Amino acid sequence: MKSLDVMVIDDEPAIRQILTAYLLRAGYNVFQAPNGLEAFERLSKGDIEVAICDIRMPDISGIELVRRVRAAGVDTSFIMMTAFASVDTAIEAIQAGASEYMIKPVRNEEMLLRLVKVGDMRGLHAENRVLRSLVQGKKEEQFAFISPAMRDLDRLIAKVSPTDSTVLITGESGTGKGVIARRIHQQSPRASAPFIPVNCGALPENLIESELFGHTKGAFTGADKARKGLFLEADSGTIFLDEIGELPLLLQVKLLHVIEEKSIRAVGSEQARRADVRIVAATNRDLTQMVAEGRFREDLYFRLSVFHIHAPPLRELSQDIAKLVLFFLQRGAIRLNVGGEISIDPEAEEILIAYEWPGNMREMESVIDRALILADEGHVTCADLPPHITKGARAGMPGLAIPDGGDNLRDQVRRFESALICKAIEDSAGDRRVAALKLGIGLSSLYRKLEELETHGLLQDNMV
Repeated sequence: MKSLDVMVIDDEPAIRQILTAYLLRAGYNVFQAPNGLEAFERLSKGDIEVAICDIRMPDISGIELVRRVRAAGVDTSFIMMTAFASVDTAIEAIQAGASEYMIKPVRNEEMLLRLVKVGDMRGLHAENRVLRSLVQGKKEEQFAFISPAMRDLDRLIAKVSPTDSTVLITGESGTGKGVIARRIHQQSPRASAPFIPVNCGALPENLIESELFGHTKGAFTGADKARKGLFLEADSGTIFLDEIGELPLLLQVKLLHVIEEKSIRAVGSEQARRADVRIVAATNRDLTQMVAEGRFREDLYFRLSVFHIHAPPLRELSQDIAKLVLFFLQRGAIRLNVGGEISIDPEAEEILIAYEWPGNMREMESVIDRALILADEGHVTCADLPPHITKGARAGMPGLAIPDGGDNLRDQVRRFESALICKAIEDSAGDRRVAALKLGIGLSSLYRKLEELETHGLLQDNMV
């Protein structure tokens, strides 16, 4: 059960004390108010989720309190109590904005059932708000990697996902750290709860505390209504703190407190709230170096890196690149609504395989999406690739002598392909099967290419 902040409002001390004691034992955070005016002052901060309120009170009625709270833009849910049953009063309370209506004397067990019901409804409303702003639990088709580095990564994800351990994901930009974080969430017992991604580098420094931990109404200039905060939006689920290295030192202290105490204190609030949130963080920075330079707290680093996962760069996944190109072609065609059959010239495919991809998988997907948009009838050619890709592919293969002569594009690509194949065969000590594996093509495809290149006189004699 998620812990709710509850206020009991009644001018009879015995009722307040008995109900408060019972709800505290049930695990709720409970506050008290003896009248409507004191209750309104406290509720105006916006951090009380449910108010259990008597209708008849000496200063202002419970129904008037509901109206004032609603007019102030506060989202507290009200359960109304009265010893004077009246259909008209019940209707008036509901019209004012109350969620539930109960007749005194109230049985503690019945009150607990009503609280659970109201709490569940608030949870559904909060989840709907999150779903409107974020794509929740979106499961795209996953690529099946065969590289040893990715197989090891899959093993680590499978090991840590069922636990509640914090996870630190490191790796270069574009290596899929966000995908790894979502996989950890989807394979965990929290999979049905929210997954909230947060880009720490994109949040304004003066608002980042409020965004993460929430604020009460009037906590600072412009805080015209209470905000729950992303940590509480992720309650029972996972919060993904991307670019954690960008978090200011002051916020690093507060995050360390959240991890150690499992509680959140909103800006402007005097009350801490329990938060059942799993934290997964990611960075492309060297946090150990930042710790040495005093720019990242060592104690926070150790808390975050209880379980460390490194996302390997694409250049270390040579066995997967050829199939990954085809995977992104098919997935991009669906996402971009490119109709018809999708295909790619062998020359264009070889250039994509040879390129070193400094931007990793994000760069590859962007380049392939661009090529699909430019391609005629879904057939990708070298002309559809950005100039820096073809140049980058050449630069990434030292030892390849590829002249930039005045020949047409196809002839230049053939010379490049010839140099690429010859180098692969030389590096494999003449073993064509090994060379085909390095090139990411089948052995029969390699022999076919050798025959084509021989026909055009582009092979060395010892390669025939």
